[in-house]
Amino acid sequence: MSTVADAAGWSYWPAPAKLNLFLHITGRRPDGYHELQTVFRLLDWGDRIGLRLRGDGRVRREGLSVPGVAEADDLVVRAAIALKDAANCTQGVDIRVEKRIPAGGGFGGGSSDAATVLVALNALWNTGLDEDALAGLGLRLGADVPVFVRGRNAWAEGVGERLAPLDLAPAWYLLVDPGVHVPTADLFGSPDLTRDAAPAKIADFASGTVLGNAFEPVLRCREPAVEAVFQALSRVGQARLTGSGSGCFVEFATRAAAEQARAELPGQLRAWVVAGAARSPLLDALETKQ
Repeated sequence: MSTVADAAGWSYWPAPAKLNLFLHITGRRPDGYHELQTVFRLLDWGDRIGLRLRGDGRVRREGLSVPGVAEADDLVVRAAIALKDAANCTQGVDIRVEKRIPAGGGFGGGSSDAATVLVALNALWNTGLDEDALAGLGLRLGADVPVFVRGRNAWAEGVGERLAPLDLAPAWYLLVDPGVHVPTADLFGSPDLTRDAAPAKIADFASGTVLGNAFEPVLRCREPAVEAVFQALSRVGQARLTGSGSGCFVEFATRAAAEQARAELPGQLRAWVVAGAARSPLLDALETKQ
């Protein structure tokens, strides 16, 4: 993906999706947030962010990145303003979001879009913040933003901000979006949610003994569309849920196997076959720009 500005001054940057290869809730903190354990898998597929620098200091959004979200509340706008404030930057930017990642699916679209704005604008504005500073800004925007800022597959704990880089084998994924969006607060408030899973170790995940998503039984029970997707995917592999959204996936060793599985799904399902990434394509784009 080219990051060179076009004739109209726009440069374009990848905002990759992610999967949670498992997600456990191990407890609750005094501040009310839940302690999580998960593995973030970045994907070679996602949104595209367009940025066009301005000299008047204004931050503007072109179009809608998420329907119904006001410009001031949009994470991409908030990310740009957070970077401006942190770096005392006088420049501005127009932001355009080309969406591919479905909202509410647990694929990390909003968080990834915000992270791409932080990382790309840090380069374009020459604000000079290091990775830790950008991740800190990202955490204020959302718990999943830091993993996209750092751009590496990771074992995560805390609210998802304590990250340990993790090497993952190449894989292909069949993704399905059931098209339902349940507020995360509602899921965390469910009496059926398991909040006291035994803490796991990276070695447990590597051995294949740690799987599952704490939100899966809750969503499958309350959302018929999610249950229907699980039933369909279970015929072609081991169906899993990602994040606290409704998105479902099956992992395959090869693209051919994933494509064959997609061909066996009911035609009305919204599905994609995508590759897992060894690292974020945003890092590759940043190196190309430099």
